[in-house]
Amino acid sequence: MHLLLGLIGALTVAFVWILRMRSAAEMTHELAGVAGDVISAARRLGFRRKLNTHPVESLEEPNLAIGAIGIAFIELGGLPTSEQQDALLTALQSRTGQTLKDAEETLILGRWLVTESNGPAQAIPRLARRLAKIDRTGSFTPLMATLNDVAQAGRTNDVSDQQRDALTEIACAFKLD
Repeated sequence: MHLLLGLIGALTVAFVWILRMRSAAEMTHELAGVAGDVISAARRLGFRRKLNTHPVESLEEPNLAIGAIGIAFIELGGLPTSEQQDALLTALQSRTGQTLKDAEETLILGRWLVTESNGPAQAIPRLARRLAKIDRTGSFTPLMATLNDVAQAGRTNDVSDQQRDALTEIACAFKLD
């Protein structure tokens, strides 16, 4: 009887261990897929990271910076809703002239840039300074129109205090104040 209970216990432990290993393998594949998405988006959009510099400093395409700022902006207002994400995707298409596929890849790469900047609060000033540096005159209007479209899609159509601060940071980066 004791031998039978021990055998059942050993089989149970082995079964649980196999399930955990399978779960870990699936998670590894998912992470590899996310990394692959970022790499393919970067390759398709022509993003090349320079050695020994922050990824934001490697940006040469204003549309990528606008997309990343848009992502950071909606994250400052709390957990982004699907309406806000859809509005950002639509705004990138209409305000920057990107195709749907390019806008989706811009958002993938933009999300990575925000993460590399340690969150939206640190990303917005850094991205805004870089955007102003690479295209001060041509990018301000599409950026503000995109942020306005995203703000209109918000829960209350009002911006949070952190989003207001982000708009101030953008104004400083473009030397508007």
